[in-house]
Amino acid sequence: MPIIQVEHLTKDFGYGRGVFDVTFNVEKGEVYGFLGPNGAGKTTAIRHIMGFSRPQRGCTRVNGLNSWKNYYKIQKNLGYLPGEIALPDSLTGIQFIKMMADLRKMSDMTYTKSLIERFELEPSGGLKRMSLGMKRKLAIVTAFMHDPAVLVLDEPTSGLDPVMQDTFIKFIKSEKERGKTILLSSHIFSEVDATCDKISIIKDGKLVSTFVADDLRHSKTKTFKIEFRSKDEFERFQKNHSKLENVSIPYELASVKEQRNQANIHIDDVNVNEFIELISGYSLKFFSEIKFTLEDYFMSFYDKNRKTKTAMNGGKIANAVN
Repeated sequence: MPIIQVEHLTKDFGYGRGVFDVTFNVEKGEVYGFLGPNGAGKTTAIRHIMGFSRPQRGCTRVNGLNSWKNYYKIQKNLGYLPGEIALPDSLTGIQFIKMMADLRKMSDMTYTKSLIERFELEPSGGLKRMSLGMKRKLAIVTAFMHDPAVLVLDEPTSGLDPVMQDTFIKFIKSEKERGKTILLSSHIFSEVDATCDKISIIKDGKLVSTFVADDLRHSKTKTFKIEFRSKDEFERFQKNHSKLENVSIPYELASVKEQRNQANIHIDDVNVNEFIELISGYSLKFFSEIKFTLEDYFMSFYDKNRKTKTAMNGGKIANAVN
């Protein structure tokens, strides 16, 4: 049974805002990336998973328990890091940590102290005067301090400097190795790409793609950028292209820049060596592979001017697009 279940979740706030028929599962020991820009519906879905909001249709479950009906039960072994942090200004960091420990009936603070050291948290100061980065560190410590088996993280590194972002990514990897189940909502590609096993992309409150991260990293379709040394060589390639396509070596001429004598080629991995042999018959200025990234795939849904979806034709990712 999946640890986190979201089934046909719908919450319509009007004017196209909300989430609409969202369905996905997070399996035990999995780091699941929930990727989308601000306002796409990530936080709305997470609030339902946490039991903070009641769905209009569908449901969410954590460990088999309906989130809305069992709010208090699911919190016991769940760590939550909100995207927007609201802390009581009247307390110091130390007092806030103690308050959270008391609420969770914690007596052993050994793990909490190790988290404070790892994230270089200085908890002695008042929360009112803490920087955004220090407040984020405090939220991270209190989300993980009771060592929960399930973690729901909404924009977890927002406000952290690059060094501390890297520390957090390494920490998530170590938690994954310990068997934790993690839902990580983010709009930071490097964060999602470095940690997640499976990824869903959300746009305008709807899931537009769900896929295994390794299928994207190891796509069977490769993209190469070629620049010919002369206009004559470029025109010779274009002339020969129509004769060769789908005959000897199947490849796709994805785009051309005639003023630069350049062409972008999509080709299946098994045909790369044959294509290199073919293209060696031309005088080239350069021939290089264009790495297809998570950002490229994501932007294919958001940037109408990009055509990167075609780079996945014939691969598992293309089949996963809804």
